[in-house]
Formats: sequence, structure tokens, C-alpha cells
Amino acid sequence: MAIIGVGIDVCDIERFGETLRRTPGLRARLFTPAEAGRPLASLAARFAAKEALAKALGAPVGLAWQDAEVISEESGRPRFALRATVRAEAEAQGVAVVHLSLSHDAGIASAMVVLEGS
Repeated sequence: MAIIGVGIDVCDIERFGETLRRTPGLRARLFTPAEAGRPLASLAARFAAKEALAKALGAPVGLAWQDAEVISEESGRPRFALRATVRAEAEAQGVAVVHLSLSHDAGIASAMVVLEGS
């Protein structure tokens, strides 16, 4: 497999929380209902993951935030469920596998995405 794209993003958790409080509709715009109820550090990591995915795809216009949902496998390992706009872009670029890593510590959430194609 060949690497198609790599993206990384970091997010200050407290500042992200302030932004969510200041802009009440933002949570619903950024996150699916399943994501929206998670703790703040987890939301910040998921936001960083969506940003990292967009960067790995080359930051194309027209991606919808909710079309890239971060879900946790039974083991706790995070992965993306891609839908509609994000799935179409990934398919157009030949993405076969999306690798995702999340972390949050010391007030910072981070995410890294690696896209592989066949």
C-alpha cells in the first residue's frame, strides 16, 4: 500500500471548551449525536481528528464535519466512519485504509491520520 496523505492537528482543550460555550450551535455542527455527549477532552480530540483527516485529504472544499464520525471499537481503538462528502473524497483519492491515533494530556488534544491507498 502507498501513503496518500498524512495529517496532524492539536487542540487546546480549555480554549475549545470556551468556543463551544460561546457558540452553542457549534457542537451540533461539528459532531454527530453519538459524539456530542462525550467529555470535553474527548470532543477536542475528535475535533483534532477531523481537522487532521481534512489535512490528509488536502483540505478540499465541501467536506461536512458530521460526515467523518470518530467511533471507538470494543477495544477502545478509535476509527473513522466516513459518510457522504468525506467518503466520496476519500474514494476519489483512492483511499483504502484510514489510520487514526488520538491523545489528550496536559490540556492538549491531538490526532494523527495516515491515509493508505492500494
